Parts: sequence; structure tokens; C-alpha cells
Amino acid sequence: MPLPAIYERIDPRRAAMGALLCWAGFIATAIAIAAGYATGIDHALLVPHRAATRGAEAVRDLTSLGGVPLRLLFALIAAGFLVALRQWRLAAWLAVTVLSGWAVGTLLKVVVARPRPDFVPHMMHASGFSFPSGHAFNGTLVWVAIALAFAPLIARRPFRIALLLCALALGAAIGMSRVWLGVHYPGDVFAGWLGGAGWAFAAAALIPLMAPAGARTVVRAG
Repeated sequence: MPLPAIYERIDPRRAAMGALLCWAGFIATAIAIAAGYATGIDHALLVPHRAATRGAEAVRDLTSLGGVPLRLLFALIAAGFLVALRQWRLAAWLAVTVLSGWAVGTLLKVVVARPRPDFVPHMMHASGFSFPSGHAFNGTLVWVAIALAFAPLIARRPFRIALLLCALALGAAIGMSRVWLGVHYPGDVFAGWLGGAGWAFAAAALIPLMAPAGARTVVRAG
């Protein structure tokens, strides 16, 4: 497969637009929470089913996909596959995107310093601040970044889109599991999902620029 064709399969303009929309949604959610507009929705969606325990183990398994050990393990495996395919630049991009996004998400938690919900029982241990949800932010970031790292290697555009949509859906499911477990408000999860996807899309806009100087051509949507 010619090197230019690989890097042309990521449209930096669309990636940048996706990042802009995600971060605009993140900021809007943060403002709504700070102003108290989201309190009613957060509480209304968190209170139901608190007494239910059926399916708790399955939900904990799902939420673990956004936890530190598993998400980093899968990111490492994905980077290893890229190295095996001699896609060194994409492997490096994946590593930098995941680690830098982790740092950004952690910084946002400290800056906002929103306490976790304390009016419902937590169905698993959770520490630290609540906004944005670290599992939603980093889980979405890792899975979307993996999808975007492998997307240039897929020739057919519908398959690339399907891969990305599956990653976004998995990030959303991880986030919703945090609400079900009572350790996050819905607003924390929604903002985390947007922030994680937004960071991955912003980084994806740089992928075409990583092509060797002699191989750079006009980027096509493909």
C-alpha cells in the first residue's frame, strides 16, 4: 500500500471540526453544571434503580474497559500491532494521544473539583473528583484513538466509519456504566465522552502531517 494513500485517509478538516464540536459541547455542559442548570437532570437520572443489584457484575466488567489497567493494556497492544505493521508514526501518535489526553482529563478534574454524588450508594469504590468522568473521558479517548490509528490502514471508507462509530458507542457505554454504579452524575459522563472524543479528533487532525516530507500530497477524504 503506497504510503501517501495511508495518510490521505484521514481528513484533517473533518477531524478538526469534530474536535471543535465536541469541545464546544464540553464547555456548554461545564457551564450548565456550574450555573446549576443541569442539577435537576443529573439528580433525576441518577436516582432511579438505585436499589437494583441485578446485572451489577456485568456493569462492573463494562466499566473496567475505561479503567487504567485495561485501557492502557489495550492501547499498548494496539501500538504493538502498529509497530509490527511497521507503522511507527501511527504507533507513536497513539501513545502520545493517550498519555496527553490522560493528563488533560486529570487536570480538568482538579480545576473543576466537583464532588461525586453522595445521595446514592456507590456500587463500587471510586475516588477523586467527579467532573469530568475519568472513565468516560479516558475510555472514549483510548478506544476512539485506537480506531483512528487503524482507520488509515482500512481501504474502504464505510468500514473506517463503522470502526469509529463502534469506538464512540463503547465510550458511551463505559460512561453510562458509571451513572448506573452511582459514582458519577450524567453530566460528568456526557462531558467526559465529549472531551475524550474531542481530544482524539484534535490529535487525528495531525495524522496527515506525519507523512514523510517527500510523501505528502493533497489530502482526500477517501
